[in-house]
Amino acid sequence: MAGETSWTSNFCYAPCWETRVFDSFSEFDDDIDNEEPGVSMDELLPDELLEHIFTFLPTGSVFRAGGVCKRWYEIVASRRFLWNPSHVIPQKPWYFMFTNSDDPDGYAYDHVLRKWHGIELPCINTSNWFVASSYGLVCFMDNDSRTKLYICNPITKSRRKLKEPPGLKFSDYSALAISVSRESHSYNVAIVKSKEVPDNIFQWDISIHIYSSEKKTWETTLSEVFMGWRSGDESVICNGVVYFLVYSTGSGPPGNRHALVAYNITNQSSQGSLQSSVIDVPCSLTCGRLMNLNEKLVMVGGIGKQVRPDIIKGIGIWLLNDGKWEAIAKVPHKYFQGFGELDDVFASSGADDLIYIQSYGAPALLIFDMNIKQWKWSHKCPVQKKFPLQLFTGFCFEPRLDISP
Repeated sequence: MAGETSWTSNFCYAPCWETRVFDSFSEFDDDIDNEEPGVSMDELLPDELLEHIFTFLPTGSVFRAGGVCKRWYEIVASRRFLWNPSHVIPQKPWYFMFTNSDDPDGYAYDHVLRKWHGIELPCINTSNWFVASSYGLVCFMDNDSRTKLYICNPITKSRRKLKEPPGLKFSDYSALAISVSRESHSYNVAIVKSKEVPDNIFQWDISIHIYSSEKKTWETTLSEVFMGWRSGDESVICNGVVYFLVYSTGSGPPGNRHALVAYNITNQSSQGSLQSSVIDVPCSLTCGRLMNLNEKLVMVGGIGKQVRPDIIKGIGIWLLNDGKWEAIAKVPHKYFQGFGELDDVFASSGADDLIYIQSYGAPALLIFDMNIKQWKWSHKCPVQKKFPLQLFTGFCFEPRLDISP
């Protein structure tokens, strides 16, 4: 395929992912082949100057440059380049889409270059693992025992295995979140576990477990029995607060099926009962997806019909401001229809100022820019639907070279 490059490396800090770039400008390759041979500027530039030039490139272009020749590859794969403090230009978040549910391979969408890159994720062997990300690091937790946890940089492949978390070995529901400090690169991982109280379907034991990379230890910071609510698999850390969605078990009065719970991990002594910190959602939701956008809590949710709240009629975006929801945007009807048959649940995640929305039933990917309030479809994903019941999912992460767990 025109414009296709592939290279790997065993060097532990090297960007050793396979690059399968689907270039919308590949039609210009023939013109390049017909150019007259001339003097290469590359031969005249010292390594230090080339390295400085590369620091101004977006991450996707860095890896494409590494496929040009051995010299360029050795520069971008070197420890000095990867940890160069000047190589921290702002990076737009990418969206990784799994190709299928049996393996961790997939494609990451680069919003800057508007291209898909083929990436093989480290640490995991199936796509059904729990995933959370923050500032260039991604946390994975297995969906079977929920005791295997890894922190990795999906670009450089650096990784670390965490100690087994405390608490219940087998919980009915678990939610995973991570928060990385942009200054120190230290991080906290939060797991919210929920298990039904024996012989009482309306009572649920909810516990919160926090891992600190500075202390290298887990701590069970809270355990409480909820009446009428259970947690699920949706959680995020924002400004030192763990937010997670809870779901009605049907014991209370009819109303919203979802609610939000906030737990302050930086000032635990001031935290009262979890149930007293429940925040109502803005409307009847079919599902909710939480994300941290520049330390602001944002929720993307499926808007349920008034008569049938379990049937989706639209998708909305809200920002939590002083405990109250502020409506930001609603997916325009033409984009909502562009998903085809959209289930009541869907995938959505974001970082910085971008939000990605994806249907489980198709590889179509919708992007919303919070700054300019613009909706846009991504370029067509190389992932193809092979059978009717095939499911698609993914997650958002920031591509960074300057961080390691």
